[in-house]
Amino acid sequence: MAKGKVAVALSGGVDSSAAASLLKEANYEVMGVHMRLWDSPRSEYQAHRAETICRILDIPCYQVDLQKEFESCVVDYFCREYRQGRTPNPCVACNQHIKFGLLLDKALSLGADYLATGHYARVEHSRDGHRLLKAADTGRDQSYFLYTLTQEKLRHVLFPLGGHSKDEVKQVAKEARLPAAARSSQDICFISQNNYAAFLSRRFPGTPGDIVDGRGTKLGQHREIAFYTIGQRHGLGLASGKPLYVIRIEPESNRIMLGQEKELYSQKLTARKLNWISGKAPQGPVTAKARIRYKSKEAEVILFFSNDSVDVHFAQPQKAVTPGQAVVFYNMDEVLGGGIISQTEK
Repeated sequence: MAKGKVAVALSGGVDSSAAASLLKEANYEVMGVHMRLWDSPRSEYQAHRAETICRILDIPCYQVDLQKEFESCVVDYFCREYRQGRTPNPCVACNQHIKFGLLLDKALSLGADYLATGHYARVEHSRDGHRLLKAADTGRDQSYFLYTLTQEKLRHVLFPLGGHSKDEVKQVAKEARLPAAARSSQDICFISQNNYAAFLSRRFPGTPGDIVDGRGTKLGQHREIAFYTIGQRHGLGLASGKPLYVIRIEPESNRIMLGQEKELYSQKLTARKLNWISGKAPQGPVTAKARIRYKSKEAEVILFFSNDSVDVHFAQPQKAVTPGQAVVFYNMDEVLGGGIISQTEK
């Protein structure tokens, strides 16, 4: 007897196809669902691969057109944040609103008990609730992107790759005779060659403004604040005898402020738009670990709570803490929750 019915989000890549194969081997009733998110030759290629994978695994294949919703929830958000001087994380928004929002709803409407993806993370189900955990392969761990999951959503989520290494996943795909990846993945799926400036330039006209130092002295002119991020050193268009970095972006005055590397460090940040995996915010000051970007090392922090925000105090100052990015909190392997960085204190 099958353990349950699972819809696997198939991107066309090795990870999601291996996830489908593992679930079928584990005696789940599996079907594939492919999201059409973007109108491009790459999207056509991915849809074709998803169909091929379903044919090889002998499972049903469904195509779900979410282009309008993706444009609204992810692409528009991405552009709006950059225009306001923040650095967004579109993968977090996509997971929250698209994969584990609209696609999860679609999977349940098709009669699935679960939605599975190729994320490297783990979920632990019990009668007392559901815990989101790091992947066993910490070098591949993607739990950072999943902190917006709730108890209700986690109840219907499986991460088959959470206990496997990338090499093991490749071997699973090879043994199932699934197609190997013919193209490398992109950081941002809707931006070709990761050229953010070119993409944003097509979305809105650039508004030049001043580049200044910490005293307000004009050093040059920028093309548009959306093309810059905290910590950026290259592409500033300035000649200087010492390295200069973007230390502040001021959308109100349309200015970029430069400074020395030591001015990039912050002792504290404030985060808003919080989500706690347990459904309840922790009580009182809490000691935890925090990650301020996907590839950053975890830092020791103390969390101080207010009604709709949390102040995060670092044991050691952190470099290039960036408004708009996600900060995610951990207790050992468990994801406690996270939020969006709204401001920092140098």
